[in-house]
Amino acid sequence: MAPKRMDLARIIISERSDEQIIVLKERDGNRSFPILIGIFEAVAIDRKVKNYKTPRPMTHDLVENILKGLNASLDHIVVNDLVDKTFYARLVLKTDDKTIEIDSRPSDAVALAVQMNAPIFVEDSVLDEVAAEEQ
Repeated sequence: MAPKRMDLARIIISERSDEQIIVLKERDGNRSFPILIGIFEAVAIDRKVKNYKTPRPMTHDLVENILKGLNASLDHIVVNDLVDKTFYARLVLKTDDKTIEIDSRPSDAVALAVQMNAPIFVEDSVLDEVAAEEQ
């Protein structure tokens, strides 16, 4: 089956914890799940959602600038695996003549997708595994 389109549903930032949470929700369905992320990625996502501009480029701004400088774009991201409670993701980049897939932490992938307004997808197998773990 094809990966499912997801939306960033929530960002939960806690000053008392090293682990922050984002929640991805299925666009045309009811499934959702949390991913634990670091504070820097959570702040980067929150900053973009709130349209806050920093005076100098932050890390995800830099990645976006590099991609644009190389005439590449972030076509979409895919959370493609879940192994021992660790999520895996891929950045899917497009250039004029090819598609390139790059391994990424989901937190960076989601931050970059939000930064560059790119679609977020999750493999059906990951959604099924998350549902099975909740039972």
